[in-house]
Amino acid sequence: MSKVLLDDCFFHDRDRLRHAEALALLRERMRPVVGTQQVAIAEANGRILAEAVVAGLSIPAHTNSAVDGFAFAHADYAAAAGGRMPVSGRAAAGRPLEGEVRAGAAVRIFTGAALPPGLDSVVMQEDVERHDDGAITIPAGARPRANVREAGEDIRSGETLLEAGHVLRPQDLAALASVGRGRVACHERLRVAIVSTGDEIVRPGAPLGEGQVYDANAPLLQALVTNAGAEAVDLGVLPDSRELVRARLLEAAASYDVIITSGGASQGEEDHVVSVLGEIGKRHLWQLAIKPGRPMLLGQIGDTIVLGLPGNPVAVFVCFALYAWPVLRRLGGAAWREPRRLRLRSGFAMPKRKTGRREFLRGMVRQTPAGTVVDRYPRDGSGLISSLRAADALIDIAEDVTAIAEGDEVDVLMLSELGIMPC
Repeated sequence: MSKVLLDDCFFHDRDRLRHAEALALLRERMRPVVGTQQVAIAEANGRILAEAVVAGLSIPAHTNSAVDGFAFAHADYAAAAGGRMPVSGRAAAGRPLEGEVRAGAAVRIFTGAALPPGLDSVVMQEDVERHDDGAITIPAGARPRANVREAGEDIRSGETLLEAGHVLRPQDLAALASVGRGRVACHERLRVAIVSTGDEIVRPGAPLGEGQVYDANAPLLQALVTNAGAEAVDLGVLPDSRELVRARLLEAAASYDVIITSGGASQGEEDHVVSVLGEIGKRHLWQLAIKPGRPMLLGQIGDTIVLGLPGNPVAVFVCFALYAWPVLRRLGGAAWREPRRLRLRSGFAMPKRKTGRREFLRGMVRQTPAGTVVDRYPRDGSGLISSLRAADALIDIAEDVTAIAEGDEVDVLMLSELGIMPC
């Protein structure tokens, strides 16, 4: 594994980077850190290609019929008046015509069958008139090369089918199978350690003491990391002990490609992740001009990336969607790609807002008689898991926007981009 970030302590020389600046720095510095392996295509969905795939044959490999019907030579056919033709032989998928076609004759043909030499068009069986002597009459108006799939019209031999860094989808597996590829070189899965922090954090199933809360972040992050194509390993909860935080981070850095922490990234006396990381590693990004998620942290310990997320579940989710998702994809071998955005009309109003920071609202997309609009969740708290359950989008409000009127166009990040499908 090679280093993916420079050894400078920070990418920037001021507090609270803007959202676009942080993304630009991450895009510039991140590189794949994992090895490669051969993967059977039956097991390759969601995996990241480590090398380009070049087609070794054309698809279709031969010119063939797109329908069940009759193949004929258009030059033997009177398009203006139609014409009667004898039928000479039969061709089926995997069983080509035996022998030669008689001059001026048609051939009974089935979907996928190779077009016999000398024939160039196919008429659907339901469009012909059949005669007792076995001949057919093709009606007027049949087009040349109708109902024919040309050899190589989908994929040509020597064509680059998929580029390195492509995340394989079910339709890509079909393309690989069609050119005979049973295995492909993929990047190994990124190994990501998940760590919760804080004396108040208790795992579900344990008794809840006074002032304590159940850990909602660990299962949230495990699912999000898995959706990003990486392997998530839960390392449990770290108490508010500087010595333990130091020891556990060093231990995790020796075994994992990435460590994601939740909590402990602020400036409080019991927030040890930031200060410990400054001692045993590097801090590259810390404190962003966004809401929620200002204390977002990125650094490294040796060759291991550390992503320090806030403690509140909504901020964890937003920071993962904006920064961790593209970072994990890139470290795992994929090309850099941020979740795509749509422009939708606002179904809500914000009469006045604080400028200078990027704000991400939980949004619900709905259809109206006038078109698609996005509404905001009515409450803003960073601990409201109910807002995440209701949302199918994040509404991106730029730093310089002072107000939003109902009907204004806004940028919307659909959560389906992160593999989170609506109910």
